[in-house]
Amino acid sequence: MADPLLSHRAPAAIATMPLVDPLLDQAALQTLRWIGPAPDNWVSEHAGIDHNVTLIGAGHSGSALAFALKRAGIGKVAVLDAAQAETEVGIWQHRARMQQLRTPKNLVGPELGLPALGFQAWYEARYGEPAYASLERIPRLEWPRYLSWFREITGLQVRYRTRLLDIQPVAATALRPAHLRLELEVEGHRRFETTRKLVLGNGVAGSGAAQVPDLLRALPKELWSHTSELIPFESLRHRRVAVLGGAASAFDAAATALEHGAAEVRLFVRRPQLASVPVLRARGYPGAYDHYPQLPDAVRWSQALRYVLAGSTAPVDSIQRVLSHPQFHLHLASPWDSVEASGTGLRAVVRGEHFDLDHVIAGTGFVADLALKPELASLAPLAARWSDRYTPPPHEAHAGLASHPYLGLGNELQARVPGQAGWLHDIHVFNPGGFVSTGLPLGDVPSLRRDVPRVVQHISRSLFERDWPLHEQRFQAPVPADFDPALYAASVWHSPTLEATEA
Repeated sequence: MADPLLSHRAPAAIATMPLVDPLLDQAALQTLRWIGPAPDNWVSEHAGIDHNVTLIGAGHSGSALAFALKRAGIGKVAVLDAAQAETEVGIWQHRARMQQLRTPKNLVGPELGLPALGFQAWYEARYGEPAYASLERIPRLEWPRYLSWFREITGLQVRYRTRLLDIQPVAATALRPAHLRLELEVEGHRRFETTRKLVLGNGVAGSGAAQVPDLLRALPKELWSHTSELIPFESLRHRRVAVLGGAASAFDAAATALEHGAAEVRLFVRRPQLASVPVLRARGYPGAYDHYPQLPDAVRWSQALRYVLAGSTAPVDSIQRVLSHPQFHLHLASPWDSVEASGTGLRAVVRGEHFDLDHVIAGTGFVADLALKPELASLAPLAARWSDRYTPPPHEAHAGLASHPYLGLGNELQARVPGQAGWLHDIHVFNPGGFVSTGLPLGDVPSLRRDVPRVVQHISRSLFERDWPLHEQRFQAPVPADFDPALYAASVWHSPTLEATEA
């Protein structure tokens, strides 16, 4: 009998999703036919190891990685997601509050260069070419609908309601190679599975946690939220709301509160003016994009610091979205001095001015620190951070960047003490914790074209090299002939002169 804990598969499509033009499915399937069937699984079988690769997260990163692994002939790939169902995968329906994705509409996504599988083909099949041409960027709610179709057309199977709890190494024996033992929670039940490789495509807080100012943590939790949480905006109707932060998520949360009828929304920013210089564009050309991970540590550090100092820019449309509400107020150069609970709300002191509020939302970003992620806490003392590998000059010191994991060229973790904990190389980061190492927030759409093939190639090479004795046996195995001499015997020339001489 099939294990019921392994039976949670992606439905054929989101039930409420409008139909796609059947011609699109035909074109996509034709493309898959033209590139040929995916290779058979070539990875050597080892008794006692459940999976060759386990992907944590079924969003666009997990979908792209699963498709690329399949095309690389790597089988026994498990895709796990803590969401209850496909409609809850990722942040798009519940936690993302922008109206459009922040990246250009024509970037390569999980289709990895196969246009018939891309967003443009999908969108034009639904709405027509003029509709796509009129888009500035991808509408937020269209993206998960496209991903649902992509998972369906590529045959991706996902196990939902499955959460990673812990990772432990299993040493190599004479019978099987080193691998990882995963502690999972599956529908509330604890179980263990084994895998040779693990990829963390687990979202914006995948290598750490939400960053919340200490003065908010001291308040009763019902008085504050972080933008990464499910916020009941309906309860903020007719309420006085504060938002901390000046990046996109802060503006999007402010706009959502206003659109749900908040009496007033005040957005407090530490900077004297909003960040407006997108410094990443300076290195957006192919040479820098393709080769950035190979740059010296000093260059990558200084570039990461430049980004942090310049600030994360909010899209113009996110700013315009709040400006249309007269009850919106922007406070620049306004870090909070103090805050305390007051009655049923709170009172904040900002530059000597008092504000009575009902709720505050922290749009203050995330901290990259493996120790803050419960399922990664056991390996945090062993994994190298940037502070373990690079010491910047004093004027470039930055504690937040120093805590980022230091990754190898396959986005794999590195041992803090070289030569120890080599099993960490089997864990690959595909979330924004890799920003200092790779120059991009891993997991965002711009990272897919470069980093998915890079990670898959690294995994493939590692699996092949570790099983080399088995592959060497395969190299030396007898190969049956395609034909025998009888095929061409009748056409073989027999020289009369030579035959007479031999006689």
